[in-house]
Amino acid sequence: MIATILDILIVASLAIGALFILVGSFGLLKLDNCMSRLHAPTKASTLGIGSLLVASMLYAFAYGDGSLNEVLIMAFLFVTAPITGNFISKTHLHGRRKHTDVPPPPQDKIWATDAKNTES
Repeated sequence: MIATILDILIVASLAIGALFILVGSFGLLKLDNCMSRLHAPTKASTLGIGSLLVASMLYAFAYGDGSLNEVLIMAFLFVTAPITGNFISKTHLHGRRKHTDVPPPPQDKIWATDAKNTES
């Protein structure tokens, strides 16, 4: 009885994960601009991979030697996906910026440091 419930949970996690990955892949291909396209891999695919990893954990603990490798992979995935999305969006925003919008740097020699100006 418990094995049947675990099998159902594993299959449900696999189906949910596959659905999220399919929706994320479809969104990555069909959305028109970069900022809209950014949400597909960072949101939907992250949830899809997380669901597949849950299915892998359930299977490992039910039918073999359970390990926490999947938990480490999920932690790494859930930490790095938002950071990657943030970097992609910042790159997109900086790429759209015109060079005339940026003010010129100051002309003194130590403008980018915290040192005191000793020339005066």
